[in-house]
Amino acid sequence: MSLKLYAHPFSSYCQKALTALYENGTPFEFRLLAHDDPRIMAEFATLWPIKRFPVLVDGDRTVTEASIIIEYLGLYHPGPVPLLPADPRAALEVRSMDRFFDNYISTPQQRIVADSLRPAAERDAHGVREARAMLDTAYAWLDKTMAGREWAVGDTFSLADCGAAPFLFYADWTHAIDPAFARVRAYRERLLARPSFARAVDEARPYRPLFPLGAPDRD
Repeated sequence: MSLKLYAHPFSSYCQKALTALYENGTPFEFRLLAHDDPRIMAEFATLWPIKRFPVLVDGDRTVTEASIIIEYLGLYHPGPVPLLPADPRAALEVRSMDRFFDNYISTPQQRIVADSLRPAAERDAHGVREARAMLDTAYAWLDKTMAGREWAVGDTFSLADCGAAPFLFYADWTHAIDPAFARVRAYRERLLARPSFARAVDEARPYRPLFPLGAPDRD
């Protein structure tokens, strides 16, 4: 088996890559990153000193960043589900939505969670308010954008949906999606029902006690 994925099941960015792998049934070896396993952590740090995951290893090639991993898989290990359109104009729209979910859903969500891990005296209440406001703005924009769409860029599941799935999953835990944004809530439910993402969610269930804000008893 040539592919190895260094990842953790509870990480949203790892779930993004895992959804793509599961969507196409791509065989790979899962290398679980665990701090009580110094050997694998040292191996990971040697591969990518930045120490951000997931990281994909394909023979002597190391690929970093979830979006790039998904594009790499499409080029070198394609499966039956193309996650990036061949048409460059359509691919540009997919990449644009992918950046939206990364920058305006995942980033503010993670900012809120990271702040909760700080000592009380070092927390940034202003920054958290900004992050929550950004999420509300992003939810509102996405609700309008999803009118008439099943998936992020229309009728076809894509790279953008691989990111939307875990990012909206955790965002709703962190800053609930208002019921007024019915299209966003329905889209999140469709993502949860997608077998590839549902598998990633199920594999992460044992780690839910790790969620700093407290994982809700749902999903």
